[in-house]
Amino acid sequence: MLSRTLPARPSLADAVLLGHTEQGREWPLLVWVPGPGVRMVSSAVLGGGIGEREWVVNAQVPPGYDRLDPVAHLRELASGAGLSGPGVGLMTAASVADRRHAVDGGAHAVVTAGIGVRGWAAAPGVGGVAVPRPGTINIIVSLPVPLTDAALVNAVATATEAKTQALVGLGADASGTPTDAVCVAAPSTGGDGAGSFAEPFAGPRSLWGARLARAVHRATREACAGLLAAERTGPAA
Repeated sequence: MLSRTLPARPSLADAVLLGHTEQGREWPLLVWVPGPGVRMVSSAVLGGGIGEREWVVNAQVPPGYDRLDPVAHLRELASGAGLSGPGVGLMTAASVADRRHAVDGGAHAVVTAGIGVRGWAAAPGVGGVAVPRPGTINIIVSLPVPLTDAALVNAVATATEAKTQALVGLGADASGTPTDAVCVAAPSTGGDGAGSFAEPFAGPRSLWGARLARAVHRATREACAGLLAAERTGPAA
């Protein structure tokens, strides 16, 4: 069921589903508004990189999405949801309503997943340059402690490792999909976020990296398990 109001609390667990219309049909729009004082690192098409961000949207779009202006489109969706200021915008053709949330020791992860097109990162062949397509496995992570820039980047690597571990554990025979995206959020410390109170590490054996990894692993497993089971059983006779 789609909500018509934005979340009032900052926890990632309180992200809500709003709606937007595309091709004459209403689609879910996952919205999280932690507000000011948050730094994020993301590979998203809108708001990617490292910097202060106030919100995150994960928009479900129709299969075969072919708009050539995803950045402008995401800005329109954010504005329509009443959002302003800097934020992160992700897209996916996978079900946003079927998102999975996991928490471990204060580290939160929300994952939306579709795995119909998947493979190994180091596959043979030549890559190409194209307009970004909607992401398939989208990961949003929230930590309650500040991270240095290096630790933010480290957190992205840790989240990606945990995602791949979940896929391999499920027998997916893949490291991900070609359009996966990730966003990690942590409180600001002022300035560039690299103050003395910021955590310097977020690798899988650090305190917060380990918690992040377990949360992402569990959310990814829960998001993908049913999809793989449906693939293996096929349509009902």
